[in-house]
Amino acid sequence: MLRRREQLSLGQRRPLAEDQGKTHSSFGHGNASGLFSLGCARGGPGRLAQHEPRAQAALRPPVQSQPSKENPRPTESPGTPGMSSCGNGRNDGAGDASGWLLPPSPLHFPLSLLTRGYFSIFWGSLKLLSPFPGPAAGSVHCKSWRKIKNMVHWSPFVMSFKKKYPWIQLAGHAGSFKAAANGRILKKHCESEQRCLDRLMNDVLKPYVPAYHGDVVKDGERYNQMEDLLAEFDSPCVMDCKMGVRTYLEEELIKARKKPSLRKDMYQKMIEVDPEAPTEEENVLRAVTKPRYMQWRETISSTATLGFRIEGIKKEDGTVNRDFKKTRTKEQVTEAFREFTKGNRNVLNSYLNRLKGIRATLETSPFFKCHEVIGSSLLFIHDKKEQAKVWMIDFGKTTPLPEGQVLQHNVPWVEGNREDGYLWGLDNLIQILAELSQSEDLH
Repeated sequence: MLRRREQLSLGQRRPLAEDQGKTHSSFGHGNASGLFSLGCARGGPGRLAQHEPRAQAALRPPVQSQPSKENPRPTESPGTPGMSSCGNGRNDGAGDASGWLLPPSPLHFPLSLLTRGYFSIFWGSLKLLSPFPGPAAGSVHCKSWRKIKNMVHWSPFVMSFKKKYPWIQLAGHAGSFKAAANGRILKKHCESEQRCLDRLMNDVLKPYVPAYHGDVVKDGERYNQMEDLLAEFDSPCVMDCKMGVRTYLEEELIKARKKPSLRKDMYQKMIEVDPEAPTEEENVLRAVTKPRYMQWRETISSTATLGFRIEGIKKEDGTVNRDFKKTRTKEQVTEAFREFTKGNRNVLNSYLNRLKGIRATLETSPFFKCHEVIGSSLLFIHDKKEQAKVWMIDFGKTTPLPEGQVLQHNVPWVEGNREDGYLWGLDNLIQILAELSQSEDLH
């Protein structure tokens, strides 16, 4: 035992094989130097501090004594890397709990690094080492391990980053988002969206839009910093519904007429959905203008028939479906919502109540009355715990009206009136969910 303690105190990787016939498991990558123990005996100096959070006590670096004439070489205090410290200062497994060895990777990092998400990366590579032999072996070790694992695993700074999913982007330009800390996301900066979010933070619609935390520069790029709407959900299901009777601005039509820009990529998208859609001239050019493509796309979807369309759905298992380009009828949309909610009446009712709240608030919103809301979406999110909410998102094309002008949002669009049909689409959406929630085959 003496020989074993001497080895461990020098930080060597494992005790001799002849030490009580026991061998010590190695850490995952073969590097056991710097390991330390959290399990200690009652009242001993190696025990974690009783008057502070255990996880923070584990994060503190080992205490070293100062060199002196009698002791020219500093020594580490009990509980330091390379040793299992018990209350009596011995390393023989005595006391009421032997130590479970944990790798230094996660627990030796400063708190500032842990709170940036590094902890979850290293925690995933955690390997449990064998406990030191002693009378406390067996079930006590399992309990000790579970306690230690839980107290670190459920710490607030760990939970902020322990995601079971990446941030899902169902619509828009790929790569527009980056994950951020503290329950936030970064979206590529858009001046128009920033102005809208600033105003919405002081509008009655504030409870129905993501919280806005200003802009930030990261890696040389500017981003709008917003609330991560998925943060409070466990393995969420997500649906993006694009609202309104059009997803392009009137200015885009005017610009296209003055200076047409042919898009070969949009022509390709068109023929992939419907090879018969392009005109003879477009087939010759093998290109279409953006407004032409957007108008065509809306005629084949429920944007034209219902005032909204489904852009995409992400299920709880992570699979994503964006094949809703031809989902046009009320019956098709109803079936999509039935599948999305798995016929869960509670989830449907939560969505319905949230939509009604949004509808009532829009009627009193100064922001809504004086803005043309184009390309905005309603984001539906629910999880297995039956949490379900809806938010208004995407305000990059939402533009203020000339002073003194207001919109009704529920009348047909004619070029020049700037109507967007948002309320017409929302009313149809509410009606569809209300009828679906009354179905007898729900659970």
